[in-house]
Amino acid sequence: MLTLHLAERSPETAVLVDGASLAAVGPYEELVAAEPRARVRRWPGILTPGLLNPYGPELLEATYHPDPREADVLGTEPIVGARAREIFRSDPARLGASARRGVQRMLAHGTVAVAGELRSPAVVDAVRRAGLAMGLRPDRLAGPASLSPTPLILLPRLAPGGPARFAVFDVADRAELVRRGAGTCVATVLGGRLVYRGR
Repeated sequence: MLTLHLAERSPETAVLVDGASLAAVGPYEELVAAEPRARVRRWPGILTPGLLNPYGPELLEATYHPDPREADVLGTEPIVGARAREIFRSDPARLGASARRGVQRMLAHGTVAVAGELRSPAVVDAVRRAGLAMGLRPDRLAGPASLSPTPLILLPRLAPGGPARFAVFDVADRAELVRRGAGTCVATVLGGRLVYRGR
């Protein structure tokens, strides 16, 4: 089934998804006229190619993302440094589950690709199963590892025939996205599947 994704602030960049691929990219009015039977998903904000997070190893292998059932003991925020290393040392099996939760956090921030050398098979598996693409890590990283890194790295323009991989942010334009960060994500699509929905 064809699905047409439209973001209110970027109607000139609507996408028509057919399975795991983009069947068309263009103005909403043109796409809906060409495929009037397509299911329409409307989002606030802008539709983008999604973000590359260059901190894959730091966020998925060196950070522990607590299970919600551990909140009373470990809290809900990611744990880094010596405390994370101790958690992984005491129970190496926790790395895979933590990575899966970390991937979910990344998806909630519009991440569609990660970069950096991932060494753990459990982490590589979590990334692969989610459908995240692997990208090239910039030579220089400007800031600390973050789910909303500075600067934000948008992937190249969406194109017909390309993978149905994109993110929608509830902002007026890219300048506001840069100012407010990736926490404004309302939807992430990988392989044509809606893998995160904020509302």
